[in-house]
Amino acid sequence: MYALLNPVPVTQTLRAVLVAFAVVWSPAQAQLSIEIIGGGADQLPIAIVPFAGEAALQPGVTEVIEADLARSGRFRTLYTGPQNPPLNEATNVDLAGWRSRTADALVVGGVYPAPGGRYEVRFRLYDVPKQVSLGGLAYTITPAQARATAHRIADFIYEKLTGDRGVFSTRIAYVVKAGSRYQLQIADADGANSQAAMTSNEPIISPTWSPDGTRLAYVSFEAKKPVVYVHSLATGQRQAAASFRGSNSAPAWSPDSRQLAVALSREGGTQLFLVNADGSNLRRLTSSPSIDTEPHFSPDGQWIYFTSDRGGSPQIYRVSTGGGGAERVTFSGDYNVSPRLSPDGKTLVLVTRNAGRFYVAAMDLATRQIQILTDGGRDESPSFAPNGKMILYAANDGGRGVLAATSSDGRVKQRLSVPAADVREPAWGPYPAN
Repeated sequence: MYALLNPVPVTQTLRAVLVAFAVVWSPAQAQLSIEIIGGGADQLPIAIVPFAGEAALQPGVTEVIEADLARSGRFRTLYTGPQNPPLNEATNVDLAGWRSRTADALVVGGVYPAPGGRYEVRFRLYDVPKQVSLGGLAYTITPAQARATAHRIADFIYEKLTGDRGVFSTRIAYVVKAGSRYQLQIADADGANSQAAMTSNEPIISPTWSPDGTRLAYVSFEAKKPVVYVHSLATGQRQAAASFRGSNSAPAWSPDSRQLAVALSREGGTQLFLVNADGSNLRRLTSSPSIDTEPHFSPDGQWIYFTSDRGGSPQIYRVSTGGGGAERVTFSGDYNVSPRLSPDGKTLVLVTRNAGRFYVAAMDLATRQIQILTDGGRDESPSFAPNGKMILYAANDGGRGVLAATSSDGRVKQRLSVPAADVREPAWGPYPAN
């Protein structure tokens, strides 16, 4: 639980396409490590004073907050040094002095014992040039909730200072292959606290989060053919949502989390179908002699974007969820696949081929202009953060699969990896329920 402290408002994967064209939770054995390999311009300098009394928590909240903000590419954290006397959220802070140290924002706080072995974490955020408080929060937590609380504080700071909602409290899903074993893992957005939702000796591909954050849909080959499953994160139970004759692949959730769009070959050729999340009420969406796959709902639920070779080469199309004719979306280049829409519906992210290499690119749907965002040359499986500011994708590093992330303008870049394992099939989860 938390209380407000005087707030001041601030105004499916390519692999399945290529084939067509030619559980109980347990701790994961390895954590994702994140390397920042490119930073954004015009970073805001912020000073985060180590919280008074935070040595009682491991990890301390300050370190996690700093790492979150630095990873966004929007902030440059300043060294604060020891404070004498120590600062906390109740201190009458000399903001002019912090301005002389080039800080544009300042965070101070403290960690205090509370009944029942719990702790109260309080903080306050200041706009240093304007010499005003932007508010703060107080959380009563258990020691095990320290990292999650730090992410929530970073979200608060990010939103107050940028006007955009933070995503540090969100989670990501991905597949790790180590030897002959595949694991579907879920971790915090910073790669920590990874958990294995499923382990199999057969491939797992195309994980995708339900918009309400309670379930994952994915494709498993454990039945010796691709089957789409829906997996409850609360119970670990799952059920087959599409297990028809032939291939069942590329699940995509509707915005209301009630149904899936899937690519099925049950009637010959690969076409798009809609099905309820429990596997009922199957109905066909596209009918063409070509391959239609990789569906993705628009945020308003009115359209499904998908990959098809109906024009002679793989391109992006869209069709109304009510059915009807398909409309071609991409015309630049001879290979564009894996459509993903930004949360505001204005930008289409896709995988494009350029000079025989594959990159994640962004198309402005209003102007149809395309910007290449990545530079790996073997990039695939893009997935938007829920605020639309970052894109997670699969890359290749020396023949080993890694995850990478780029800002939506291509300026901020990160690399996420697990030692001695291939990491693929990333999916960024939605905002957590309040």
